[in-house]
Amino acid sequence: MAMLESGEDYLETIYRLKKKNAAVYSVDVAREMGFSRPSVSRAMSILREEEYITMGEPDKEINLTEKGRKKAVEVYDRHKTLTLFLQKTAGVSEKIAEQDACRIEHIISTSTFRGIKNYIKNNL
Repeated sequence: MAMLESGEDYLETIYRLKKKNAAVYSVDVAREMGFSRPSVSRAMSILREEEYITMGEPDKEINLTEKGRKKAVEVYDRHKTLTLFLQKTAGVSEKIAEQDACRIEHIISTSTFRGIKNYIKNNL
């Protein structure tokens, strides 16, 4: 089953927070994404059931499983690559490029993304 866009956003957020902080908790994810704690709690429950994350006992620290880390890195790479591509080719601000990349990263085909990566490698 394909992961929903919101699930990808949560994994990417957990991954980015893990890069900045040693430990990540639901409250950190809620704050970063601007969502309520109950919404984040429900999402974490789904991600745990689908084996993308584990939550430690007793402190409930969120950790990515290998499956979750792989998916998070993939989404993060698409986001960063698309942001750079939009800034350099469309001449838009970083803020606009970030917003648009966040939407595009979920729907772009593998072949189109590969083409963009090759374009960046050869031209930027």
